[in-house]
Amino acid sequence: MTTKWPQLDYLGWRETCTALHLYLQIVGKYRLAHTPWLNHSWNATFYVTPTGLTSSPIPDGPGIEIRFDFREHMVVGSCGNGRTAMFALEPTTVAAFRANFVQLITDLGGAPTFNDTPNEVPNPVPFSEDHRDRPYDRDAVQRYHQALVAIDRVMGRFRTSFLGKSSPVHLFWGALDLAVTRFSGRRAPLHPAGIPSLPDDVAQEAYDREVSSAGFWPGGNGIDYPAFYAYAYPAPGGYRAASVRPDAAFWHEDLSEFMLPYDAVQSAADPDETLMAFLVSTYEAAADLGDWDRDLLECAQGQPRQVRPHSALQEKDAASAIDVPVEREDGASKGRYHVVIDGNAAEMTYSRAGDGLIIIDHTEVPAALRGRKVGERLVRQAVEDARRDKVAIVPLCPFAKAQFSRHPDWHDVLQSND
Repeated sequence: MTTKWPQLDYLGWRETCTALHLYLQIVGKYRLAHTPWLNHSWNATFYVTPTGLTSSPIPDGPGIEIRFDFREHMVVGSCGNGRTAMFALEPTTVAAFRANFVQLITDLGGAPTFNDTPNEVPNPVPFSEDHRDRPYDRDAVQRYHQALVAIDRVMGRFRTSFLGKSSPVHLFWGALDLAVTRFSGRRAPLHPAGIPSLPDDVAQEAYDREVSSAGFWPGGNGIDYPAFYAYAYPAPGGYRAASVRPDAAFWHEDLSEFMLPYDAVQSAADPDETLMAFLVSTYEAAADLGDWDRDLLECAQGQPRQVRPHSALQEKDAASAIDVPVEREDGASKGRYHVVIDGNAAEMTYSRAGDGLIIIDHTEVPAALRGRKVGERLVRQAVEDARRDKVAIVPLCPFAKAQFSRHPDWHDVLQSND
């Protein structure tokens, strides 16, 4: 297994990608038909493996697992009685793939019953009636899998810094997206649904709690290139205007999501950290603007062989961090507050708008300092200085804005709207 990020050309393998999408839907619908419902359709997804994708065990017959092997280009089924069955991934039709899969499940002692109609695709044709010839580009599939492995690695690391409810890193076969989702713990308003070829009750159940979600599409879904996305539901006020990283990220008006082209990650000096910046900054925008309890929900990023400290010990660390002074560098037009704790630097930057106004535009706290109220200390220092210097503050940064919402006693330094 390589950790390199391959180049992906969606237009070059679009027909193969479309075919693979439908094949995954067939197998995914079989899993869905035989697995008890788990919140947000988590009972129906696939998971990345070093060789491809797996369904995980499906409670049908003797217990069945289906794997897409993108190295040997096979669909492989195994079951609890030791039997294995397989067939090749190759140029074929969707109807022929379906027939081969039905035979595979039958040979393994399962019941090959599942819905015959694709979801979340335009003009869906029943699988059993789709006789159009489909190509299979082995090299393109292997590059796609190599990208999934790299993305899964980064998303998995991102997941470790969240203590609240979080999804696995998993692939949804409806839209063919690899995704990870964080939850605030609060209920969400009823989702409007209306997703093509997806039952409304499925969409509404998927979004019955507040979420910040990020994922990866190989292409399609309104774009003709591979890209990462991020969204919040419900989207808090100011979300679409939030400052997110890296510079190549942007708000897509038609999709109502932040987007980051895959090429911007693949070509970066450090692709892993470039993607991590997107995941963290889009989540922080949702959490800060949505007033999530970040102190309760977050922790430092997980490390191998290092147990996360108990919260009581973290509170002691937070108390000890108070002894480390916050430094200020003030210039004619810009400035920053910063602090270094245990070798980790946090900062908050601001701009001056005349003599009597500063605009807090960005706060950066490394993962190692999460949960120690370091960001709050930076904002608090700015408030104390503003009172002393008799200047007003505009908290443009979502984190700073959220801190002001939680501290009504700081509102005396906010810029007046009079």
